[in-house]
Amino acid sequence: MLKDYLYVFFISMVPIVELRGAIPIAQWLGLPFIQSYIICIIGNMLPVPVIYLFARKVLEWGADKPVIGKFFSFCIEKGEKGGKKLQAKAGRGLFLALLLFVGIPIPGTGAWTGTLAASILDMDFKSSITAVMLGVLLAGIIMGVASMTAIGIFT
Repeated sequence: MLKDYLYVFFISMVPIVELRGAIPIAQWLGLPFIQSYIICIIGNMLPVPVIYLFARKVLEWGADKPVIGKFFSFCIEKGEKGGKKLQAKAGRGLFLALLLFVGIPIPGTGAWTGTLAASILDMDFKSSITAVMLGVLLAGIIMGVASMTAIGIFT
């Protein structure tokens, strides 16, 4: 059982997949929802401060490097695009927009992209982390309900 918890913990840390993929896997593995929800939240949030503080600098440094340059440039463009979209739609309600951007589980959104966008938009650290955390909690609830509903339908 510990192996299963570690498995979903590490899956929730992976960009793009994050807890949106880890929670359904935890449900599929038969793990209790509350425990797996908490593990997935911790795993998804663990990289967020590091992303906020260092990702932009690392991506800008690597954007002109031969092997990694294209990928790093892609990440910068994705973050800038997400940030500009958020700012255009939100105006002064950027905190709520970031929360919903991270919280509504659709492709291309999540803690990684949201944190990078907040960093690019120069949102303050505390507001960014709080909005992303609340968004991750919301996404976890949505994915938990969807997973339990889907498992109930298919079993």
